[in-house]
Amino acid sequence: MKIYGIGGFNEVGKNMTAVDLGEDVILFDCGLFLPPIVELEETERVYTEKKLRAIKAVPDDTFLDKLNLRNKVRAIIPSHAHLDHIGALPFLANRYNAEIVGTPFTIEVLKTLLKDENIFLRNKLKTITPNSFYYIQGKNRKYRVDFINITHSTLQCSLLALHTPHGVVLYANDFKLDDNPVLGRKPNYEMMKDIAQEGVKVLIIDSLYSGDERKTASEKVARALLEEVLLTTNNENTGLVVTTFSSHIARLKSITDFGKKLNREIVFVGRSLAKYVNAASKIDLCPFRKDVEIASYRRQVEKKLKKLDKNRSQYMLVCTGHQGEPGSVLDRISKSQLPFRLQKKDHVVFSSSVIPAPSNIENRERLDNRIKKRGVRIFNNVHVSGHPGREDLRDFVDLINPENIIPAHGGHDKTAPMIELGEELGYKKKNLHLINDKQKLKF
Repeated sequence: MKIYGIGGFNEVGKNMTAVDLGEDVILFDCGLFLPPIVELEETERVYTEKKLRAIKAVPDDTFLDKLNLRNKVRAIIPSHAHLDHIGALPFLANRYNAEIVGTPFTIEVLKTLLKDENIFLRNKLKTITPNSFYYIQGKNRKYRVDFINITHSTLQCSLLALHTPHGVVLYANDFKLDDNPVLGRKPNYEMMKDIAQEGVKVLIIDSLYSGDERKTASEKVARALLEEVLLTTNNENTGLVVTTFSSHIARLKSITDFGKKLNREIVFVGRSLAKYVNAASKIDLCPFRKDVEIASYRRQVEKKLKKLDKNRSQYMLVCTGHQGEPGSVLDRISKSQLPFRLQKKDHVVFSSSVIPAPSNIENRERLDNRIKKRGVRIFNNVHVSGHPGREDLRDFVDLINPENIIPAHGGHDKTAPMIELGEELGYKKKNLHLINDKQKLKF
């Protein structure tokens, strides 16, 4: 068995891994590297495979062609609906005669991306409910994949357990251990124990915050932080703007719940918010949909924002732009490019953290400075992470007890501490593998 780290092992994003089983290859994830996309959006909105490859925004999977592996790919299995895990599928999936298998929310978001880009994929799309399994047809045998429900910062995320003749490959790329999720099911520890008992040959694990000596807090903590900021600060006659990750449906539910308690009308503005909320609605996982109005088209956005500007104390504006992305709604508001003007003592709540990439950090600093110049009150980091800290990783590795560990989801500055943790837990160096994009491991 060979494992190829295609993307996500030298950067935060662009996640893609191949498992080569001889006659058959299974791909996990196919994501975008978002910083160059953000820069591209300033000048153009039309994406092509060629353009995205040129700016290195998609995984460089072309080396699979050179190894004669492309025609052996039987399935592409995304772990969840975030763009750094599924965003490259519309541009690369047609290269493979392979089905795409994911949870209902993941597939629904993918369909929305395809519609937005006006792309038709010939790949069969297959939906699998969390905590169930699917058989992938190889050339001469079938491979079982378990979709183990796990918590993260969007809906229906899975640990993917691929059963091979050489043992289980467990793909755990983006998760947290949250026993009190605001929306959705908690982690399925029983299925994890079963997999551990069977024997996990290789664990590919989200190690983005392996150097942070913490346990990641539950989403219920973020809900409590939002309650503090929204309900116990004086915002009676002010404008109220909240921004968060568009894919974080549980967080959007909490924001909506507290907006209703303030007796404000809640308006979601931005294309990506519309995309994720409508996808959640289609699979009946958006309990607050009837409580919010969504504006995503330009004229619709401008008309609604004019109304909000005149009656700011009656509304809560939820919008895109928490990373300071150029062209996002909050970015344009801060530059007076939209008919909603931030005024002195308005509240802007960032229910998010800054994704640790240099362009994001710079964009957010510029956004914050523009907002502060208007005398606006900023409430920052009203948020808990969707990724495991070092102590979560310790518990997870103890539970799974894998033979080999491959840290993923970042450059070596982020993932190397996972190697140190593995040694601390008694693993030998030969079983800990810090790899680069396009590197092969043989088991």
